[in-house]
Amino acid sequence: MKIKLIGAPRVIMDNPTSRHCYFAWPTVARLRNGKLAVAASGYRLTHVCPFGKGVLSLSEDEGETWTQPMVVVDTVMDNRDAGVLPFGEKGVFYHSIISSLDYNRNWLKRDFVHVADHWLKNATPDADYRVAYLNLITPEQEQAALGDCYRISLDHGVTFGPVRLSPISSPHGPAEMPDGTLLWVGSVREENRHQVTAPEQVQAFTVDPDTGDMAYLGSVPDIPDPDAAGQMLASYEPYAIRLPDGRILCHIRVQRPGGALMFTLYQTESDDGGRTWTDPHPLLHPHGGAPSHIIRHSSGVLIAAYSNRLLGKPGIRVMFSTDGGESWDTDHILFESDFGEDLGYPATVELTDGSLLTVFYAHTGEEEPAVILQQKWRIAE
Repeated sequence: MKIKLIGAPRVIMDNPTSRHCYFAWPTVARLRNGKLAVAASGYRLTHVCPFGKGVLSLSEDEGETWTQPMVVVDTVMDNRDAGVLPFGEKGVFYHSIISSLDYNRNWLKRDFVHVADHWLKNATPDADYRVAYLNLITPEQEQAALGDCYRISLDHGVTFGPVRLSPISSPHGPAEMPDGTLLWVGSVREENRHQVTAPEQVQAFTVDPDTGDMAYLGSVPDIPDPDAAGQMLASYEPYAIRLPDGRILCHIRVQRPGGALMFTLYQTESDDGGRTWTDPHPLLHPHGGAPSHIIRHSSGVLIAAYSNRLLGKPGIRVMFSTDGGESWDTDHILFESDFGEDLGYPATVELTDGSLLTVFYAHTGEEEPAVILQQKWRIAE
């Protein structure tokens, strides 16, 4: 299978007149009213800072033009990866990952150099600004906001209900099931461990869209390290999709904690609505890239987009399956970057003419902040 690009990649979210100009970790979907919606983390200083907000942009013309990013989630903490999912007749589920104070402070250590018992500022002029804000947040405020959060709209995203916390985390959020509930497969972040009922790293929950309540379904088996007996690989950032025959496919970002470099995708399946899952198996080279977002095209082809950071030129790639995820045709290049590995988290939506639109984040210049880009393309005949 081949791909044909339609035009060049185009910036659809940025904020060039402000120091809060970094955007990343998007998701795209078509709302029930026909509009396209892109969720992302925006109005940031950099890859890790405490100022990220969960934002949303809309398009009424198949991605030709977009609204300015409007804020949906703005907690006292850093709001990161954002997911958007339409459900029911008018519903919109909006998800945002929240990072802890320790996470932000540990990243700040990269911005200072320790010389002769003194900390000297190095390379980041905004470090003092970030520290000053972090010092304003009390432990009580952090505990009240910490975790992944979501808001639910019942009017096509015009208004949203209260911010609620989730015990699991995933960049692109849940998927809609035939009974109207939402299936959310996510990884358990350490600060959320007390909220879950099983030890596995990746777990499945249902979300009641009427109440927002979450209920545990089951767990994905942990993944043994093939090169280290008794050790488990680290499982992150899953995304699941339900197929017409009822099978659920889930792709998982997998890495080796504290050992040899690994950044790849594994797949697991469930045939009972997410209660039990097969042992995850690898899809790509150990450095092949992650995380993944999957859609089913109107032709029946499964399309999964993912980022590549370690093999060849950094960029965005797609893979295809014509047999329900039994096998994948991988590593089709959608975008390549000349400006480093800080990119990725692609997500795709089908347009009304059968072509595709994939959104992702990347830098457009050596000294430029990350922005949200889109690339239109189609499956070649």
